[in-house]
Amino acid sequence: FISSYKHLEKLCGEVLNDSRRISAYIDEMQNTPHGTYYVPSWNEDLKKLKHYRWIRNQIAHEPDCDEGNMCDPSDALWLEDFYSRIMNQTDPLALYRTATAPRTTPKDNHSTTVDAQSDVYGNNTSEMPVVFFVLLFALIIIVLIAVICLR
Repeated sequence: FISSYKHLEKLCGEVLNDSRRISAYIDEMQNTPHGTYYVPSWNEDLKKLKHYRWIRNQIAHEPDCDEGNMCDPSDALWLEDFYSRIMNQTDPLALYRTATAPRTTPKDNHSTTVDAQSDVYGNNTSEMPVVFFVLLFALIIIVLIAVICLR
């Protein structure tokens, strides 16, 4: 456990350029608005990171606490998996950045920001006014034709 924790801790420090390492990652998650909206595993990952930091602190500072009575092999596996997720940019903060990053549209050669109405899955609701005006125009044409025909 401790070896896996240290490995993850070092990576978090390097990725965030922060000497607080895993604590910095936790703080970043806690200070990120709407993380749970964009990343389904957000709360579970945050809870696990806090728990494993607590376990590490217990092992480091409490006389009767050690890996044998504080954790089991699945805990080290979770830490190693989280390390891999950071490396593959599938960790919560990377997924959040990807989900909230400005996107370009294939129609343009230049970058355009998808407006705030876009949902997580890329459905751009900002095209709604275009559809509305096309339908409104069609309705006006139908009304005009009906008025002309009824005369």
